[in-house]
Amino acid sequence: MPTPLRIGLVGYGFMGRAHSNAYRKVNNFFDLEYRPVLQAVCARDKEKAQAFADTWGYASVETDWKKLVARPDIDAVDICTPNNLHKEIALAAAAAGKMILCEKPLSMNTAEGEEMCQAVENAGVPNIVWYNYRRVPAVSLAKQLIDEGRLGRIFHYRAVFLQDWTISADLPQGGQALWRLDAAAAGSGVTGDLLAHCIDTALWLNGPIKSVTAMTETFIKERKHNLTGKVEKVGIDDACAFLGRFANGSLATFESTRYARGHKALYTLEINGEKASLAWDLHDLHRLSFFDYGDDSIVRGWRSIHVSDGDQPYMKHWWVPGLAIGYEHSFVHQVADFLDGLAKKKPAGPTFRDALETQKVCDAVLDSARSGEWRQVG
Repeated sequence: MPTPLRIGLVGYGFMGRAHSNAYRKVNNFFDLEYRPVLQAVCARDKEKAQAFADTWGYASVETDWKKLVARPDIDAVDICTPNNLHKEIALAAAAAGKMILCEKPLSMNTAEGEEMCQAVENAGVPNIVWYNYRRVPAVSLAKQLIDEGRLGRIFHYRAVFLQDWTISADLPQGGQALWRLDAAAAGSGVTGDLLAHCIDTALWLNGPIKSVTAMTETFIKERKHNLTGKVEKVGIDDACAFLGRFANGSLATFESTRYARGHKALYTLEINGEKASLAWDLHDLHRLSFFDYGDDSIVRGWRSIHVSDGDQPYMKHWWVPGLAIGYEHSFVHQVADFLDGLAKKKPAGPTFRDALETQKVCDAVLDSARSGEWRQVG
């Protein structure tokens, strides 16, 4: 029988659901030495937390995260809170000797992230950050192809993440559902929320980014704040675009906005290499587009690889070839990799230290946008 790993979840929003689903499903599909046990969920509203616990099968409820962290029957703390609480909870969990699974971005800024890294490393506790797009099988296949040298020297990396949900000037900021629009809770806007995903994937696929030049815009300057009831200045970035240079010499182009009418979650990436190119689209997440210049000229062209076969990343754990999986499975894969890493004593990434590199890029992007100048990362 797998060894129980008792989970304490802090927060019960969108990501709390995604993580809870992953904990419940992972042992049904992966042969692992550990089994997540939904031990406790914590939120300020006890009634809502209890309803969440009843729905997902958590054994108990807390309304104070400090009590949850201190409980001896909790092995791992999953942080699904607004960004401004990540550091405090992580430091307490590390001090209590708990494993930590933290939502992205790691922290509000690089200084906070470094403190979090030092805490988990000094405590020797396993840790991971939920950058789940690495675990989409098509993206993992892209990593495999790059590592095998099939693209050769990389020239270009471009990524786009577009949404449209904040266009209305009547939308308030702050509070439970809209904390991402409040700089005090989120730290930044699309840079830390959406571009952080793009950056993590880029660092994983193509290596470090060394320098950036960026621009940001806040289109609606003031919004009513849900917590104060007053109209207040908006401090987050609604849109961000930046150019960058990778350590391997390739050029980076990144764009993200919440003001692209008609797009709810358009995340695309394309990589152009000396020998081949590849592209991926979240809206068709089980497919990887691939162009190989080595093909005979009469059949050379972009091919669409349906990533559903057993010899492709993760897919042997699911259905028969030809049947696709979805967004939620990326979280199942992350839990599986984390648990497998525990068993093998080989940490699964991105660890806090890995995620700190993404935070450094985000900080450099925001600094560049403020100054109007190129900035070195870190």
